[in-house]
Amino acid sequence: MHQNFNYQNKTVFVAGGSSGINLGIANAFAEKGANVAIMSRNAEKIKAAVDLLKNHSGKVIGFIGDVRDASGVADIFQQVNQSFGPIDIVVSGAAGNFVAPVTGISPNGFKAVVDIDLLGTFNVLRASHQWLRKPGASIINISAPHSLVPTPMQAHVCAAKAGVDMLTRVLAMEWGPEGIRVNSIIPGPIDETEGMRHLTPTDNARRAVTAKVPLRRFGTINEVSDVALLLCSPMCSYVTGVVLPVDGGSSLGGPTPFGEISSSQSIRN
Repeated sequence: MHQNFNYQNKTVFVAGGSSGINLGIANAFAEKGANVAIMSRNAEKIKAAVDLLKNHSGKVIGFIGDVRDASGVADIFQQVNQSFGPIDIVVSGAAGNFVAPVTGISPNGFKAVVDIDLLGTFNVLRASHQWLRKPGASIINISAPHSLVPTPMQAHVCAAKAGVDMLTRVLAMEWGPEGIRVNSIIPGPIDETEGMRHLTPTDNARRAVTAKVPLRRFGTINEVSDVALLLCSPMCSYVTGVVLPVDGGSSLGGPTPFGEISSSQSIRN
């Protein structure tokens, strides 16, 4: 194992870590020897994820929690610290979404996405701060292309994820003097994820999305996980405040065409 990717005796916390990209990232760190804590609202998914992560050498613990509950998130971080000690890496990836035009989004619907994506990210990062290893901690926020590219039918997500990326930059400045690095990863169309299953339910939809990607293919969960491993490694020790697309170049060409996708579909991780 390359010494830069040896995470033995490191503690990793992943919010939304029971499925999709977030579980892939948690699994990647577990494979490299880290102790991993995950949280999610779904008890069944947490159990399945913990069972998967236990296949590796590190310790694993799962928590049922909602990122919108600030006091609940704070309690979970305290328990992680009691179990594993100072936290080296935090990944904030909980997210919610549905496809709709602005006139089809109720105030409550808009608020729900902002509360999960933006307020949830704030709650996770704010609660983590006192338990982080200082210096040396690394934070990764999982954002979305909507933060960079105005996307019809996704105004709520565009607003929320733009806020997440600005929060990334502000905290990189505020927490940098303590030796804490804060970066965002922006996954593009990643195969085998709940988001892509909902947003590209037909072969025609998949082809339309693929045509927008300069590399002409969907990405993989492992490709996102590899970037997370790199960003948290000593090889990126001077990298902070970065908003990094991992999208095959798809964000270079404008918004993904969601017009042919049913507005009745919803996404929640």
